[in-house]
Amino acid sequence: MSRDSLSVTFVSLSSGRKTSVTGSPPPVSRATWYPTDRVAGCEPLKAHWTSRDERSSLASGSLLDRVTLRQDSHDSSVTIGPMKTRSCTPPPRSLRILMIAPTSFFADYGCHVRILEEITALQRMGHRVRLCTYHNGRNLPGIDIRRSVDVPWLKRAEVGSSRHKAYLDLALFAETLRQLVAFRPDVIHSHLHEGALIGGVLGRLARRPVVFDYQGSLTEEMLDHGFIRKHGLRERFFRRIERRIDRIADSVVPSGVAARRYLECSGLDPSRIRDIPDAVDLARFDPMAASAGGRAIRERLGIPPGARVVVYLGLLAEYQGTSLLIDAAASYLPRHPDVYFIVAGYPGAEIYAHRAKERGIADRVIFPGKILYEDAPALLAAGDIAIAPKLSTTESNGKIFNYMAMELPTVATDTPTNRAILGGLGHLFQPGDIDGLIAALDAAFADGSEARAELRERIRAEFDWSQRVDDLLAVYQSLISGQRAPEACEAAPSSPSAR
Repeated sequence: MSRDSLSVTFVSLSSGRKTSVTGSPPPVSRATWYPTDRVAGCEPLKAHWTSRDERSSLASGSLLDRVTLRQDSHDSSVTIGPMKTRSCTPPPRSLRILMIAPTSFFADYGCHVRILEEITALQRMGHRVRLCTYHNGRNLPGIDIRRSVDVPWLKRAEVGSSRHKAYLDLALFAETLRQLVAFRPDVIHSHLHEGALIGGVLGRLARRPVVFDYQGSLTEEMLDHGFIRKHGLRERFFRRIERRIDRIADSVVPSGVAARRYLECSGLDPSRIRDIPDAVDLARFDPMAASAGGRAIRERLGIPPGARVVVYLGLLAEYQGTSLLIDAAASYLPRHPDVYFIVAGYPGAEIYAHRAKERGIADRVIFPGKILYEDAPALLAAGDIAIAPKLSTTESNGKIFNYMAMELPTVATDTPTNRAILGGLGHLFQPGDIDGLIAALDAAFADGSEARAELRERIRAEFDWSQRVDDLLAVYQSLISGQRAPEACEAAPSSPSAR
């Protein structure tokens, strides 16, 4: 018999039925694990080599999903144990994950919250996460943060697009390279486009898989922040750069339906996109546990007992709809003397507070400023309903998840992202439509306890980080196993089913 034509006969120990398999596998080691495409029952099988002198692995078509062969020292047979064997994929173990966040982590808003909750959920499952980020930001207990070199002339948190990011990203690249060598991660998880570029370059150098956590278009963000002009040369330049960065990672995980659609419209291969929507830590955002804190905040802000409160928590900016919110409040409050607005967040709280003063509503539109993430549940518990007037159409809207977890009827702009999050449970208005926003506020105040409970139940069923982290780990494992299959399975290259 030639070396490239091996026949193996399987014999069932219980029924005596024989099955022969012929193939062209490579040599085996003393213990090799074989994925196969047909699965037998749970009975042990015995296989006899047709050629006593030839030691060879099974070809495709063997009978068990995962098998191990053990060469017997006295004869030419091998024993196969179907239920006690190991698989080609290594058993679950603690992964080492190097995250890259080109931002002033932690700054209590938006993408920072997603990064924190991902790290927290992964660490709860026993995985090690090391985060490389800018030199400034708030350190959090229990999070392994490695910061780039200090830049003494820049201490404030950078929100959105900034000219400072050019040298901040170079410093972050250097720190990430240092941590790549020291930490030796299994996977690189990059946030935002600058992080994806850093991770993509270093991932290729280190031969590590790279996940790009995509939270919206880089170019659209620059337009939202007024960093570039629409239809200008710089817009075309950054769109070209963005398309290249979108394709540098092994897998892209968008945070919402709008982000996925934007990627698909840009021509990215859909097979490289794996949806990991934003989610909520339900233990943190618990309306019952936060109720006492909510009452205390109402009292501290001077809101009278029995008043109805509309709450907003997030960034303050034009693309977030902050001016629209103030204009709507100016129309709504004269007709509803028992209603107050809490507009919490930063930056520019003083600017928007001055605008509310000019509109004559400063006594009932309250700007408490920046709220620590740890205090967010209590702040939201101070509200009766919540509002999310964000105008951006490519980013997710993470604040809505927290609103829903706190059982707050939610008023939001009618966008694909918000519809996907709320699932028909919200009160939507067209972007820029003040009359529609006012009608949505009335409808939200009319919601009863059952409608409120449905909001939290939807989060529990669809957007709980304790479940969503499994999807993220599946992305990691698929990339790691794909990269390491030749190492972990010595016979794998011969079989397409092993790739």
